[in-house]
Amino acid sequence: MAQIKSAKKMKEIMTTYYIEAKTAEQTGKKVAWITSGGPVEPLIVMDIIPVYPENHGAMIGASKMGADLCEKAESMGYSRDLCSYATSDISCATVNGGPIGGLPKPDMLICCNNICGTVLKWYEVQARYFNVPLFILDTPICHTEFSNEAKEYVKKQIYEYIEFLENASGKKFDYDKMIEVGKLSIKGQKLWQSVLDTTMHRPSPMSAFDAFFHLALIVTLRGTQTVVDYYQILLDEMQDRIKNNIAAVPNEKIRLLWDNLPVWFGTRWLSDKFASHNACLVADTYTSAWCSSMKYIDENNFLETMANAYTQIYLNIGIDRMADAIIDMVKKYNADGIIMHSNRSCKPYSLGQYDIQKIVQSKTNKPSLLIEADMVDQRKFSESQTESRIDAFMEMLKANY
Repeated sequence: MAQIKSAKKMKEIMTTYYIEAKTAEQTGKKVAWITSGGPVEPLIVMDIIPVYPENHGAMIGASKMGADLCEKAESMGYSRDLCSYATSDISCATVNGGPIGGLPKPDMLICCNNICGTVLKWYEVQARYFNVPLFILDTPICHTEFSNEAKEYVKKQIYEYIEFLENASGKKFDYDKMIEVGKLSIKGQKLWQSVLDTTMHRPSPMSAFDAFFHLALIVTLRGTQTVVDYYQILLDEMQDRIKNNIAAVPNEKIRLLWDNLPVWFGTRWLSDKFASHNACLVADTYTSAWCSSMKYIDENNFLETMANAYTQIYLNIGIDRMADAIIDMVKKYNADGIIMHSNRSCKPYSLGQYDIQKIVQSKTNKPSLLIEADMVDQRKFSESQTESRIDAFMEMLKANY
């Protein structure tokens, strides 16, 4: 399996980013902790460094440090049933633990509840712990549509958010720079979508496991030239791999779609497991979430249409709309089956999966497998049980060929 060369460049960019964030106090910059679904572009405009506890949670999971940090949170009185991103982050802050020695101290917290409700209490806990101001952007769930009333409600909050940033940073918001940042944000998202779309080719030049890794920049530094430049490099490499018939999974026979967050501590094992069956995960609902809302944004009027995009993300819509999104992806990427990660931590992502499974099955006739795990906490995952279920599912798929 040929390694993706661009990965080295991305590691360099992320290392520089974390060093800049950790030394912000010496350079006079402000640091904002922000939820993964939150509007980062105004922070980029204000030259405030965005830091994502969820990204850090992913690193904790990938480093297999999740169980220890979750246990520490439980000893602090937090329930084992809470989100492992939240519990590992809350406990990590008290000991400067984790794979990078803890996150830099925030000057402010930005919480957007378009991904879940847990973030509200999680960020309240951290705002008290660090004694810093907290801004909450409330996005109503769009079960079927985004009403004009909801649109105005969220749009009003965007301007309150800008006012909050001005007060927290002591600087005025640059509306001209916002136009530039908005265009870069859309450009970066389009390039990321183009990277993901290279997997429409058979054999696929990359897998969803690769996408999980390369996602970091579109989440963290969206709205910067750095993101645009990097994804152009990555896209060029993927197109070159297609030209030279370099496959993510040699002898690719079966194409699969992944639903939900990655099992961060198990990505290598799962990747090898599916590859052993000549199966490639060619798409997923998670990494595509950072470009799926582009259709709601006017790049020439980014600030005014931001509310549309940030409210109608994948986790903030109804079950029927989620199922429709998966059906579209199954067709687009020519998937033979679906792997659904029933994630013990992420309730908004997981609770509707059985209904989605039925809808997708009835409309596409594509089989699906539900595996139970967690994104960070290894204690909630049985490798042997998962292996048996994957093996049985793959044998069933192979029998159809």
